[in-house]
Amino acid sequence: MPTRRKFLASSAAGLAALAASPSVKALSLPPLPVASKLLVISTWDTGLSANLGAWKVLSQGGRALDAVEAGVMVTEASQNCCVGLGGNPDREGIVTLDACIMDEQFNCGSVAALERIKHPISVARRVMERTPHVMLVGEGAQQFAVAQGFPLEPQKLSPDAEKAYREWLKTSQYKPVVNIENSGNRKTGPVGGANNHDTIAMLAQDAQGRLSGSCTTSGMGFKMRGRLGDSPLIGSGLFVDNAVGAAAATGQGEDVIRIAGAHTVVELMRQGMSPKVACKAAVERIAKIKGDKARDIQVCFIAVNAQGQHGAFALQKGFTYAVCDASNQQQLIQADYLLK
Repeated sequence: MPTRRKFLASSAAGLAALAASPSVKALSLPPLPVASKLLVISTWDTGLSANLGAWKVLSQGGRALDAVEAGVMVTEASQNCCVGLGGNPDREGIVTLDACIMDEQFNCGSVAALERIKHPISVARRVMERTPHVMLVGEGAQQFAVAQGFPLEPQKLSPDAEKAYREWLKTSQYKPVVNIENSGNRKTGPVGGANNHDTIAMLAQDAQGRLSGSCTTSGMGFKMRGRLGDSPLIGSGLFVDNAVGAAAATGQGEDVIRIAGAHTVVELMRQGMSPKVACKAAVERIAKIKGDKARDIQVCFIAVNAQGQHGAFALQKGFTYAVCDASNQQQLIQADYLLK
């Protein structure tokens, strides 16, 4: 079984300023050695820096699986965003992390309710490669991570999370905040400062046409102890079928789970839909289920097909996604949306 490759992933200076504009942005990337299908796409503005981490792997002829791990590790390591140990805690004041990863051969791994581990995406990959299982959760996931050499980090909230948690405790109320993920910095929502669902999902295609995906999250801020969303669930938060395409989700996880969202998008592409049209059809299905309550949530999908075409669609305005491809440009794109 191959061991996990280690990549040094770092973001470029000035990305935060670049991400501030809602319009499409372009960023020069290292030139490719040869023409290829290389592509990486990820959710939200923080995808800009994550994509650079993935691009280092892809542009050197690396495997898509390695790229999607390296890319989201950039986000997990940042204390200025809301993914990883810098994220908001649950209502008990404890940060719990979820992640999953999947390659072109239906190999997949996942961890959920993981505490005190800096890179849950790498633990998910170890689950995939070194156990007969797909998912490990809670204390068992942490024990496995430590046995694999991952150090336990201090049980301490980041300064931003500590401040947000103290504010939330004043009312101890929870309400989802639409598009709260669309920032590299912590925001205070209308009800107790809730960063309610903080996720980065990434899909990549390498020079050999192999697809892979990853998803990592600190989950809904101030969630009930033990709450689990779509992000670590293969078929809901992420799904890859190399013959068809790959898809990933972000937003209100409970509603993505209701339709096995990522798998649904891939199956719609199997029927001949383009990535964007498939994402839109999945969003429409959720909107129909939610009815009048659809305006209270945000759900978004990104997708890539086997031909290297990509697309995205959201329930509401405000979802951005970042794309790197063989044109040597990185773009931050405002996704089309359903509810006008």
